[in-house]
Amino acid sequence: MSNPATKAILSPAAAAGTPASPNVPASSSSAPKVYVGEVQVNADITLRHMVYRAADPKGTVLFLHGFPETMHAWTPIAESLSSDYDVHAFDWPGYGQSSRPPADRFSYAPKDYARVLADYIHASGIDGSKLVIYATDIGALPALLAALEQPDIAREIIVGDFAPFNRPQYMYESLQGLKSAPSSDIVRAAMNKNRDEILANTFFRGMSDEARYALPKEFTDDMAKGWDGDVTAADAFFHYYACFTRDQDDFEANMAQLKVPVKVVWGEKDIYIKKEMGLEYADRTGAKISILPELGHFPHLQAPDQTVNEVRAAFGAARACGIK
Repeated sequence: MSNPATKAILSPAAAAGTPASPNVPASSSSAPKVYVGEVQVNADITLRHMVYRAADPKGTVLFLHGFPETMHAWTPIAESLSSDYDVHAFDWPGYGQSSRPPADRFSYAPKDYARVLADYIHASGIDGSKLVIYATDIGALPALLAALEQPDIAREIIVGDFAPFNRPQYMYESLQGLKSAPSSDIVRAAMNKNRDEILANTFFRGMSDEARYALPKEFTDDMAKGWDGDVTAADAFFHYYACFTRDQDDFEANMAQLKVPVKVVWGEKDIYIKKEMGLEYADRTGAKISILPELGHFPHLQAPDQTVNEVRAAFGAARACGIK
């Protein structure tokens, strides 16, 4: 692996009175600072990331997004936590503004994402003993695979609304179709053709009008901007699923070796990956699980306060909190 390099760029929120730093330094005042920039984690992959630095951090949180999200899915939550914790989030390869190498150089498989995660933690100098990872959807299996390879990667991992096992019966029909050819090619083509529909409706599919929730414009604009490229977000998703069964089976065969404490959270009304998947994982591993009433596949967007409290609880500092 090449020597990692970090390029930090001040976000608009931090532009006033705060100098940019290539090392993303700790905050020297009581107000947390936010940096948005790039970090090269290996020869092929440069990630866009954001880092919130608390003046006196009690630990570090790393958020891992799902499809079709970008790192800005976590912005309101990161802002809420940044008074007490250093907070990191990045775009997975193929999403947002991160690298999109051709699939013959980077497979976009869960195991490859796991290596990217481990490389990011190393490149960022994060102390695993002070780290909580919160991972959802396509970000969750890579977090667990990385923890199998590196037992001290984090003090706790919170995962939810994902597919640790090859259980197509628990998955949405189009997701089942992505798992093998020839249906996967049909689904991929349809996803690339229907970008606007996916970005408009994925977060609300199956919900009543009353249950719909607002998405920050910064986030929706960022997803739209970050979809296209030599490898689109749909292409990256397709490649992930092409190796999904292999990596699920490998995880299932080895999950008893997992040493990092794992907490599971799941939206009760998730239509994409049914809660039975999470219940099976919790039952077989002894992990604690919270089934979140009335929430769907994206609890962190639908009820961000709940996510904030999960993170605080992982640090032993659970308390009621609000996100403005």
